[in-house]
Amino acid sequence: MTDPADVPGARLLELIAVVDTLRRSCPWDAEQTHASLLRYLLEEAYEAAETIEADDMAALREEIGDVLFQVLFHARIASERSAEDGGFTIDDVADGLAAKLIRRHPHVFGDVSVASAADVNANWEEIKQAERAAKAAGSGSGQPSVLDGVAFGQPALSLAAQLQRRAARAGFPASLPSPDDSVTAGQEVGNELFRLVAKAAAAGIDPELELRSAARRYADMLRSWERSNPPITDGS
Repeated sequence: MTDPADVPGARLLELIAVVDTLRRSCPWDAEQTHASLLRYLLEEAYEAAETIEADDMAALREEIGDVLFQVLFHARIASERSAEDGGFTIDDVADGLAAKLIRRHPHVFGDVSVASAADVNANWEEIKQAERAAKAAGSGSGQPSVLDGVAFGQPALSLAAQLQRRAARAGFPASLPSPDDSVTAGQEVGNELFRLVAKAAAAGIDPELELRSAARRYADMLRSWERSNPPITDGS
């Protein structure tokens, strides 16, 4: 007979209890809000990304744990509101996610046949488009847009790449107008960066990841230069 403690997810229940205790008993945790935790959510996600880039599995285990804590903490805070006031629990989060994954994978949980990962991606996009249309109809917000769901708070390069992907699906050009006399120097730099993002997409390259990689190479070069050129002191 399987020990209940060995069932996958059993430790998550213990973690949920720990988060609940912190919310009730720790002065710092007790006063946090969704807004006050926002910077930590972003920081933890970036720290997890850094461990993946470094291929540091031990660090990744710790960092995605920190991301998980943020998820559980936000759900715990939300549970203090009524459902009518937008409140929800971690079980609501899990239930909604499971339903969405099942809905978006009819080739696994339904009778849809696929021949490749490209087929899976095409089905995924069709399902998402139908979901956006249903959400727009339910909210009375009018015609759905391919921009629905785009997070404009994300880094600029990844935002530009996502906008261009959405535009391509709608048949809208991914490029910006050619420069003219009314474009400022700053705007032209922005336009050129936007065009570079489109160039990267055409080559199958993620511009955000490539710029991060270039920045890391530059940092390595700088550290190497610092070791070869120690600061000069006056001896005083």
